[in-house]
Amino acid sequence: MSDDSAKSSGIRLARGVSPWLLPTAATAAATALLTRKDRRWAFAAVPLSALTGGMLWFFRDPDRTFGKGRVLSPADGVVQSIDPWPDGRTRVAIFMSPLNVHVNRAPLAGNVASVQHVAGGFLPAFNKDSDQNERVVWHFETALGDIEMVQIAGAVARRIVPYLTSGAKVAQGDRIGLIRFGSRVDIYLPEGISPAVSVGEKTVAGVTRIDRG
Repeated sequence: MSDDSAKSSGIRLARGVSPWLLPTAATAAATALLTRKDRRWAFAAVPLSALTGGMLWFFRDPDRTFGKGRVLSPADGVVQSIDPWPDGRTRVAIFMSPLNVHVNRAPLAGNVASVQHVAGGFLPAFNKDSDQNERVVWHFETALGDIEMVQIAGAVARRIVPYLTSGAKVAQGDRIGLIRFGSRVDIYLPEGISPAVSVGEKTVAGVTRIDRG
């Protein structure tokens, strides 16, 4: 059973946003109250309130009506590249802008075989060398075999928050982690499976089919 209601349209906030959101919201509320005593506090209250509103939007985590397919997109964004890999797999790289939902989802049902944090830099996600950025590498045991997915931090996104650990069981579309303020997610399709998406195409996590049936 997935962690979503298939027909729910509710909006929630992503797990892992408290260290960013709560201090900002609290400061905005405090300066708004101080404005009642001295209107000069409005110079702080207005931008802080706007920042809080922006963060609420950035960290939204909507429920989804899941798509159909063997492999669903793990991220909201735009397909940045599709590359054949030396071992026969195909890498589909999805660029996430700051305006996208930042919660990533399991592309298939299965078990989490491993979750590995790899230290690295913070180049913009569209840079060809961003493969060496800070990242979290996932491996899933699935009906299609081992599936690798990589969450990559970018110039703004400097924190990846995995929700699961090795050994966890996931349903297709389950929330598995958060990249704060976007960046990039790569998924590797097994040998013999062609991508159903093309470069420049928009994707929705848990909805867009990645593999060609």
